[in-house]
Amino acid sequence: MKKTLEGKVALVAGATRGAGRGIACTLGEAGAIVYCSGRSVRGEPATPNRPETIEETAEMVTARGGIGIAVRTDHTAPEQVARLLKQIEREQKRLDIVVNDLWAGGEVSWRRFWNIPIDDGLHMLEHAVRAHVITDHYAVPLMIKTKGRRLIVEVTEGDGFYYRGHFYYDLARIAELRIAWGLAHELKRYKIAVIALTPGFMRTEMVLDSLDVTEANWRDAIPRRPEFAESETPLFIGRTIVALATDAKVMKKSGRVFTSTKLAKEYDLTDIDGRVPNVWSYISDKMPSHRYKSCDDVFYSYC
Repeated sequence: MKKTLEGKVALVAGATRGAGRGIACTLGEAGAIVYCSGRSVRGEPATPNRPETIEETAEMVTARGGIGIAVRTDHTAPEQVARLLKQIEREQKRLDIVVNDLWAGGEVSWRRFWNIPIDDGLHMLEHAVRAHVITDHYAVPLMIKTKGRRLIVEVTEGDGFYYRGHFYYDLARIAELRIAWGLAHELKRYKIAVIALTPGFMRTEMVLDSLDVTEANWRDAIPRRPEFAESETPLFIGRTIVALATDAKVMKKSGRVFTSTKLAKEYDLTDIDGRVPNVWSYISDKMPSHRYKSCDDVFYSYC
């Protein structure tokens, strides 16, 4: 990949696995210095029974041509996030890209609101909403000082007003959209673009394990999960973020929400296998209850 982001500094908050890891690796391929933050480090995993660590992600970033720097950070702890941003400022003097891919809300138990233990619900909001706000709070001042094109991406799930089937999960995901919308208003005068971005059905480490397949034979799971035919690698969303970060007209997208598929079509991108996965079209065709009006049509257009 062409080193279009050489000299740029990025923070991927939540880079341990999944979309965060894919995004960090793709930014590395484009030549960026990537700070990979999260809670799981070697010898001290934050997620039970998962082997991935931020050190491993940082090594992948470096192997792909960037510079990966792992910094253990609990993004629900303001003092730890403040320390992380001070380190970035001390070492790099700039911050061009922030990707908020924080999600540690635990397993989603598909129960009615009143049957969900209140501590479980508040835990989800703590890690999926409060952590995003804390990260942006400490990152924005350094980004304002930075010259040139700057981008904040709030990674969420879904771009529409359909109900996601779980009160707290739905509330968290809609809140992430509103974070992007509100920050876009606040940062417009500084020409910092803020965009909400949702992947499709990703072939993350956890998804592949749950379906008992690997990236090499993932198609074997399609008979059990037909929508898996439209799944995407975590690198796919990363490619769209690189495109946003290098788009001279990115401010026109600020305050809006996009799917990785929509951006891929606009920027003429594909996943690593040359495809443009589109699980959203599958959902719309096969699951009529999910035919929704996009949040982009409802409130982002006012930004």
